[in-house]
Amino acid sequence: MKSKKGLVLVYTGNGKGKTTAAFGLALRAIGHGEKVYMIQFMKGSPDYGEVQAAKYLPNFQLVQKGRDCFVKKGNPAPEDLKIAREGIELARDVISSGEYDLVILDEINVAVDYGLIPEEEVLNLIDLKPERTTLVLTGRYATEKLMEKADMVSEVKEIKHHYKKGISAQPGIEY
Repeated sequence: MKSKKGLVLVYTGNGKGKTTAAFGLALRAIGHGEKVYMIQFMKGSPDYGEVQAAKYLPNFQLVQKGRDCFVKKGNPAPEDLKIAREGIELARDVISSGEYDLVILDEINVAVDYGLIPEEEVLNLIDLKPERTTLVLTGRYATEKLMEKADMVSEVKEIKHHYKKGISAQPGIEY
């Protein structure tokens, strides 16, 4: 196998599919025998399909660092700040270990936007990344600095969404 260059990939925008794209990337990496670690910020429900699927995948670790409730933007609860801090410290340990080929920080962009994590700490994680590790940052509201530092940025733009027809969140589609 050729020597691999780790990248920084950002999936952002107001459309549906950012976590799904990152999970698809994880499946692709696992298919090549790579080790994947995914930390979900601001998510704490075991009902997400990816949490259930992760149990069946080799070389894949998924940890949620959020509560199963909404975070109030601009005024997060102390518990949300504590859990986000645990998540960023876990991310630092996982990335610096060099043990994983792909590290996904799901919803990290939203955690920064909501004030749970300082942008500077995420920028520092990028600097900490080993040469061969790919780091994926997902979520709406990616900052200009994070996008500048990334090797690839994809914006998922909503054109049309079934919510607007009154169709509520469905297992296997939204979660």
